[in-house]
Amino acid sequence: MVNRTPDPLPPPLQLRPTSGRSLARCYRYLRRYRPIVAGAYALALVINGLNLLIPQLIRQGVDQGLHPGALPILAQAALGLLLLTLVKGFLSYRQSRWVEQASQGVAYDLRRELHQKLASLSFSYHDHAETGQLLSRAMQDVERIRFLTGRATQRLVEGVILLIGAAAFLVAMNPLLAVLALMTMPLLVWRAIHFSRQYRPFSTAIQQQLGVLTTRLEQNLRGARVVKAFTQEVAEIDRFEAENTRWFDLAARAAALRSVNAPLMVLIINLGVVLIIGYGGWLVIRGALTLGELVAFSTYLSLLADPARRVGLITPVIADAVSAGERIFEILDARSEVEERPDALPLPPVRGQVRFEDVSFSYLGRRPVLRRVNLAAEPGQVVALLGATGSGKSSIINLIPRFYDPDEGRVLIDGWDIRQVTLTSLREQIAIVMQGTMLFAASVRENIAFGRPDASEAEVVAAARAAQADGFIREMPEGYDSRIGEQGVTLSGGQRQRIAIARALLSDPRILILDDATSSVDTETEIEIQQALEHLMHGRTSFVVAQRLSTVRGADQILVLDRGRIAARGTHAELMRTSGLYAEIVQRQLRPEAPQ
Repeated sequence: MVNRTPDPLPPPLQLRPTSGRSLARCYRYLRRYRPIVAGAYALALVINGLNLLIPQLIRQGVDQGLHPGALPILAQAALGLLLLTLVKGFLSYRQSRWVEQASQGVAYDLRRELHQKLASLSFSYHDHAETGQLLSRAMQDVERIRFLTGRATQRLVEGVILLIGAAAFLVAMNPLLAVLALMTMPLLVWRAIHFSRQYRPFSTAIQQQLGVLTTRLEQNLRGARVVKAFTQEVAEIDRFEAENTRWFDLAARAAALRSVNAPLMVLIINLGVVLIIGYGGWLVIRGALTLGELVAFSTYLSLLADPARRVGLITPVIADAVSAGERIFEILDARSEVEERPDALPLPPVRGQVRFEDVSFSYLGRRPVLRRVNLAAEPGQVVALLGATGSGKSSIINLIPRFYDPDEGRVLIDGWDIRQVTLTSLREQIAIVMQGTMLFAASVRENIAFGRPDASEAEVVAAARAAQADGFIREMPEGYDSRIGEQGVTLSGGQRQRIAIARALLSDPRILILDDATSSVDTETEIEIQQALEHLMHGRTSFVVAQRLSTVRGADQILVLDRGRIAARGTHAELMRTSGLYAEIVQRQLRPEAPQ
C-alpha cells in the first residue's frame, strides 16, 4: 500500500444553472420511451393508491374486528389486505419491467450517441483526450444516468405520491395530529438538500478518478510488452496503487457522508413517530381518537418514512447523475475542428492531382509546423517527402485526407477544395499505410476487408496475393478465418504491414499515402513489402515518407522539408547536384537499397 496524505476535501457544492440543465437533458432521453414511461407512472399512482388503502383496512380491523362476534369483519379486513398485496405484486412487476426497459433504452441511446460523436470528432480532439477518461464516461457515467432515469426516479415519484396521499388521509382523520406528524418533513427536506451540497463534489471527484484509473490500466495493458521489457512492473504497480489509493480515499469519505446522513434521516423520522405515539396515545385515553385511528396514523407515518429514506438514498444518486451528465454532454457538445459543410458535394472519381496552395498549419494553435507550403502532384506521380523529425512530413500527409484543416491556404484534389466535398467521398479515394499498422481483434479476412466489408472472397484473396500476404495467411491455423490478437500482436511486423497493404489494395484508391511503411522490418521482409508496395503504387498518386534510397531514386519528385517549409524539390539527380541539405539527408538518414 502506498502511504499518502489524504487529499483536501472538495469544495462545497455551488449549485449552477448548468446542473439543472444537465439533469433535464438526462430526462429528455426518456422521450423516445414515452408510452411505457407513462404506463409505468400510471401504475405508480394505482400501486401507491392501494398502499394508502392498507392503513384504512387496518383501522377497520382494529376498531370493528377486535370484539366478540366480530370475527367476520376481522376476516374481511385480512382478506382485503391479502388481495391488495397480490394485486400490488402483479402491478409492481409490470411497472418494474417498463421502468427498466426505458432506462436501459436511455443507456443504449447515450452509448450510441457517444460512439457516433467520438467517431466523428477530428484528430485534434483525440490528440489531447485520454482513452481511459472516454471509456469511463461511456461505461460508468452512462450507468449512473441509467439508474437515475430508471429506479431512482421511480422511487422518487412513488415517494412524492405517498407523501401527498398520506398527508391528505392524515389531515382528513385528525388535522392537529397530522400537523404534528408532518412537522418533521421540512427538516427532512433541508437535510436532503444539505447532504446533496456536501456530497456532489465527492461524486465528481470519484468519477474523475475512475477515469484516471481506467487510463492507467488501459495504458498498462496496451504497453504490457514495454513494461516487461524495461522491468517496470513494480513501478507501474506502485503508480496504479497510488491512483487506486486516491480513489479509495475519496470513496471512503463519500461513504462516511452517506453513513452519517442515513441515521440522521431515520432519527428525524422517529421524532415524528414519538410525537404521534405521545399525543395520539393521550387522545385515545381521552376518547378523542380510536385505537384503530392511532394504528392507522402510525402506519401512514411509516409509509411517509419510506419515501423520506428514499430521498436520503436518491440524493447522492442525483448528484452522481448530474456530474455524469456534465461529463457526457461535454463530449456530445464538443465541436470538431474538421466539419463537413451543409452544402458539401460528393467528390466524383478523381484522377489524383493534388495541390497545396500557400498552406500553413499548426496543431492546437501552437507554433506553425507548415509555413506557406506550395506543391503539385500530377496523377500517377510518386512524391517522396524527406526531412528531419518535426519538419512537417506527417502534417502534409494528414492534411490530404482532411484529418486536420490548414490554418491558411487550401488543399485541392483535381481542382476541388477538399473543404467543399463530403468527408466520406474524399476518404473513400485515399488509402493510408502507416508505420504503426493498426489491426483489429478480428479475423484476417475482416481486417483486409475493413474498408470494403462487401468484398467477395476472391477479391480479398487477390488483394492478399498482390500484397505478398497470401502465403503466410494460408499457413495460419484457420487461414483467412484466423483471429488476429488486439493490434495484431500475434503477427510479425512484416505480416502486419502486408495485411495493411492488402487492405489498401482492396479499397482501390486513387491517392496513396505511405508513412515509413518499411522502417521496422528485416531485409528479407523489406523486399517482400517493397514488391507489394510497387504493385500498390502503380498508376496511383503516391505520397511516401521515405526511408529507403531506392524509393527516393524512383520518385517523380522529391520534397525536402526543413522547419515547415519546402527547402528543395526535384528528382534525385537534380537534388544531388543542387541541394546540400538533400545530400546530407541521403548520407545520414536513408538506408541503402536492400539486396535483391
